[in-house]
Amino acid sequence: MSKRLYLWLAPYVLGTIILVVVPALATAVIAFTRYTTLAPPTFVGWQNFRDLIANRYATYALFNSLFFVLLAVPLRLFAAFFFALLLQQKSALSGVYRTAVYIPTIIPEAAYALIWLWVFNPVYGPLNLLLATLGLPAPDWLNNPILARLAFVILSTFQIGEGFLLLLVGLQTIPKQLYEAAAIDGAHSAQRFWYITLPLLTPWLLILLFRDLLASLQNTFTPSYIITYGGPYYATTFIPLVVYELAFDFFEFGMAAALLLLTYIGIGGAIWAILRLSGLAQGSYHV
Repeated sequence: MSKRLYLWLAPYVLGTIILVVVPALATAVIAFTRYTTLAPPTFVGWQNFRDLIANRYATYALFNSLFFVLLAVPLRLFAAFFFALLLQQKSALSGVYRTAVYIPTIIPEAAYALIWLWVFNPVYGPLNLLLATLGLPAPDWLNNPILARLAFVILSTFQIGEGFLLLLVGLQTIPKQLYEAAAIDGAHSAQRFWYITLPLLTPWLLILLFRDLLASLQNTFTPSYIITYGGPYYATTFIPLVVYELAFDFFEFGMAAALLLLTYIGIGGAIWAILRLSGLAQGSYHV
């Protein structure tokens, strides 16, 4: 590797160290201290973690976050894959359709949350108006705990632009000769998808899965803060909101750091389990 390449990479490496590595290490250290910014941090060992386990508010947040991830991540993955398959062929309007899929991802988070606050309005929201027109029940989405959790899953499912583009590129890298050879051998479209498209796109799907596991919880903060502020009855209280409240409402930076550390350890464990199941951890995955 040439010195010039090292020089080009230096700003990115330096930025990663300053903006990611150092804050991560500081969070890990603060997680084992009692720190309220009013006095120097004092080491308390595992006390913050024991307090979190006994804290029902944190337990609600853990349950809600797990519920959200288990529903939202597979739905986002499926939606991105579906639209990538649907729109991979170029046509007169393919650019318009692709743009329509991507646009919700680039809307500022606060504006996106306000849009969905209007969509889920029980009186004049377009979703309930549409349901009423079809003769279906028009529920009060944001005042029912179960429906409020589902509402957050729904709004997150439309933000698939990055995954959609990633899978679209992945589909275009598959050699067309493979499909032609399979067609000559008599394979129908379902067989070509199952034995060519899906295996060759699996690494791309895994990358997107890992990315969504990391990003999904983070993306719940703004809609939870703006739309419901954790309600009703703590149904939309997610881990990022609790971290924010612990740190900036109660000045319990040690507990906030501990909760953040536990969250990323849990996500890391989930990613490692997926790697083990897929065989990538042992380097035994084959397409």
